[in-house]
Amino acid sequence: MIVSLSTVLLLGALLALMLRNRHLGPGGAIIAALFGFCLASTGAAPAINDALQSLADSLSRIG
Repeated sequence: MIVSLSTVLLLGALLALMLRNRHLGPGGAIIAALFGFCLASTGAAPAINDALQSLADSLSRIG
């Protein structure tokens, strides 16, 4: 768990830095994909899925 959390933090920081500097190419896409896969294996995944599901439900009621 500690290794995956530190990996998520490292990849998240790299992705934020690349977004801030507007330097997103193939390397940025790979980092974003790795960040997503690592984030999905943490304990935050159920909370993120619930939040996205409630957002999707809210948006479907509006439209």
